[in-house]
Amino acid sequence: MKGRSRLVAVSAVAAAASLVLAACSSSKSSSPSSSSGAPAANTSAASASAGAGGAGGGKIQAALILKEFTNPYWISMENAAKAEAAKLGVDLHVSAGKADDDATSQIQQIDAAISAGYKGIIIAINSDAVNTALQRAKAAGLLVVVVDTPPIPASIADVTYATDNLQAGLFIGKWMAQKLNGANADIAMLDDLANQVITVDVDRDHGFLQGMGIPVGNPNVNGQEPKSGHYTGGKGGSYKIACQLPTNGSATGGLSAMETCLSKDPNINVVYTINEPAAKGAAQALKNAGKTPGKDVTIVTIDGSCNYLSLLTSGEIGADSGQFPGKMAQLGVDAIAQFAKTGAKPSMPAGKDFINTGVQLITAQPQPGVDSVTPDQAKSSCWG
Repeated sequence: MKGRSRLVAVSAVAAAASLVLAACSSSKSSSPSSSSGAPAANTSAASASAGAGGAGGGKIQAALILKEFTNPYWISMENAAKAEAAKLGVDLHVSAGKADDDATSQIQQIDAAISAGYKGIIIAINSDAVNTALQRAKAAGLLVVVVDTPPIPASIADVTYATDNLQAGLFIGKWMAQKLNGANADIAMLDDLANQVITVDVDRDHGFLQGMGIPVGNPNVNGQEPKSGHYTGGKGGSYKIACQLPTNGSATGGLSAMETCLSKDPNINVVYTINEPAAKGAAQALKNAGKTPGKDVTIVTIDGSCNYLSLLTSGEIGADSGQFPGKMAQLGVDAIAQFAKTGAKPSMPAGKDFINTGVQLITAQPQPGVDSVTPDQAKSSCWG
């Protein structure tokens, strides 16, 4: 991520075995804003109260700050965190931004958690704009746990639990190159954001390109790759990048971006998307244009939710790199509970910026040389 060393070992089996996606038990309503009076947009009534914690016998207070509340990915993370908090006696206060790029709300929520005297924060950062607020949290004695999107620099967090997003992108890129079998690739790149640089966006985009055998151009930002040339993955062949547009990780964003791409180039036959909602929107745009996803155009994406397995079975989505958000959330709650009770902070692997929570490729069309599981096999480890 942004040129830093990355962990490339895949631990999907261990991650799947630990995944917790239980629903939240009945609990009282609370949030950082209700505790401190500071503003916090999009706050969920999500306190999980169970038993005593902390050195003084009181409950451990912690904040879970998500990117937003509409994507099933974040809902899955929230549910897993609540379930773990209920087991460990952690009062978990859940809030989120209004959208993937809403750093202002997240900053308010961080400051509210500091004012409320919480033991720690688990956050999926919307951008590096939250870095200064997280530094304030660390200075105030809170444990800062980042999930999903590693911060830049990594030292902003005490510990980060995340998918190896470069590896996730590599999987779908290698799969796509093999499936093309030497055919020309007319590619639409549907990323997350256009106005901010975040590691998830860059790593997934670049991983896909590298898996295809296309140079990324600039390791730090998207969109600097040569717009045409020869891809070297699989049997190799000619490629061109027809378009590269943001989706904000949403179905509506994917729909709009794909419509724009098709207006520029109706012959697109490969679509990379940042996540499943964007893939869903792209698929709808293709159908609206009279094209059949899985036949005329191949879509690849990253997420691994249970809700999209049927689209993998049908071939509407060709391949999906599955990740484990529940594992990230569970480990974050565990870290804060341990810190509150003992003062011990998690240790990072030597030379690594985050702890990898696993990735596995899901496809109904396995390709030679690319490890994968079928949609049926993924039912035991998918989330949501």
